[in-house]
Amino acid sequence: MELKRRAPKPIFKPGAISAESIGKSIANHQTKTEIGAHSIFMGQVRADEIAGKKVAAIEYTANEVIANEEVFKIREEAFDKYDLTCMHIYHSIGKVNAGEICLFIFVSSPRRNAANDACRFILEAIKEKAPIFGKEIFEDESHQWKVNS
Repeated sequence: MELKRRAPKPIFKPGAISAESIGKSIANHQTKTEIGAHSIFMGQVRADEIAGKKVAAIEYTANEVIANEEVFKIREEAFDKYDLTCMHIYHSIGKVNAGEICLFIFVSSPRRNAANDACRFILEAIKEKAPIFGKEIFEDESHQWKVNS
């Protein structure tokens, strides 16, 4: 089935990604009966302890134009590589507190393997290629740039 691909749209949302917006994305797919599987990844800010200090939040920054273009390329590659019906990708920009959601990837497909494989592919490609940076803010308000692991 040939899908009409949309033009790139911004992935960035200010602050945390709310449970309400996640729930709405999921609910909007109940009428799409060609879908047999969804795979969801939600990245959450951890309250890591680093050198005796606890992370209270991460402040995300990005070159938004380049990041949006890169994520669009990743999106298109995933559509070419996997049998997908639709996809939503949102990433926080600005401050996100520990425990809040900062990345939401939602992939739909007629079959579970395609949805699961595509979701993992998208996540790893974003982490590797998109110029998105996080500054860990500690409880004492000191900070350092986050290193992805």
